Amino acid sequence: MSGSVPDGLGELLARAGGAGHPPWLTLLKPGDWALLLAAALLVAASYPLLWSGSAADRAIVKRDGQLVTELALNAPRKYEVTGVIGTTVIEVQPGRARVLSDPGPRQYCVQQGWLTRVNAVAICAPNHVTLQLSGRGGGNGSHDTLNY
Repeated sequence: MSGSVPDGLGELLARAGGAGHPPWLTLLKPGDWALLLAAALLVAASYPLLWSGSAADRAIVKRDGQLVTELALNAPRKYEVTGVIGTTVIEVQPGRARVLSDPGPRQYCVQQGWLTRVNAVAICAPNHVTLQLSGRGGGNGSHDTLNY
């Protein structure tokens, strides 16, 4: 190879280096722009359909992996669960639930705040208590709180 550029490629590179435009921009044709626009519209339209979590309708409270109770998320109430190191208080409001208080030292489950989406979980590990939201759209393929 003598280091020369083939005729067609040299001409293409000379044209692509146009006045003030990035070289690749001059290579895009109207059909390319239409395809890019269609792809952007498809992503924008699919976002609310595919990435939105469904609404929860009940809270599942477990201690040591065993079901303690299921609470409907349609009326405000508080529920106390006695765990290994004390009492955990679960608060329910219409459409959401949270761990109001827990005897654990770091308060991670309390800091989770309000849970509103299906499969959202608050784990009070020192007290062996978990709060999980469930609903009609909460199949095995749904996202959990680690995916947000």
